[in-house]
Amino acid sequence: MPATRSLHKGQQTRAAILEAALGQASHMGLEGLSIGALAEVTQMSKSGVFAHFGSREELQIAVIREYHTRFEEEVFFPAVREARGLPRLRALFERWVRRVSVELDSGCIYISGAVEFDDRPGPVRDALASMVRAWQSALERAIRLSIEAGHLRPDTDTLQMLFEVHGLILALHHDARFLRLPGAVDRARVGFERIVQHHLLAEPAPRLRGAGR
Repeated sequence: MPATRSLHKGQQTRAAILEAALGQASHMGLEGLSIGALAEVTQMSKSGVFAHFGSREELQIAVIREYHTRFEEEVFFPAVREARGLPRLRALFERWVRRVSVELDSGCIYISGAVEFDDRPGPVRDALASMVRAWQSALERAIRLSIEAGHLRPDTDTLQMLFEVHGLILALHHDARFLRLPGAVDRARVGFERIVQHHLLAEPAPRLRGAGR
């Protein structure tokens, strides 16, 4: 029993450190993570913080994974409950937009991390890229399912549509967070609908009464 209690307490302590680290990274970037600041926030020693993660690099990777887990819980899992095809694709984008809207005062670790580690190979960059690719794969699959369901045209270029949709989020983050331009969220939604309308499978024109007689 004492060993179990100790393990549970260790997990709670690690979770508390990770929560503080996630908040710090959201505001200051993954490179802004400070063991000293985390020790102060969690009222631990620096060695105590290190004991749970081993290194600053391992802490950064743990933060990336935790961020991805929460992203999935808020965006991906609720959206995949929608019907396959366009309803699910729309839900994925809408929940993504809402997530970005909430993060305007903090920051998106996917985006800030890409800026920090775009030219810095290593385990942290690999972990971040892996999570972003997983999300893009989910979007790509939603687009393909929309084509298979007959909602989007068969000749839809899946990767091109994915590129354009992802570009809307990057533009939204830039205009809303950096430039503080009003209406950016609505523009992102309008942009998405324009992309969808461009790829919609046109319904056959109604047959005129008496035609062909």
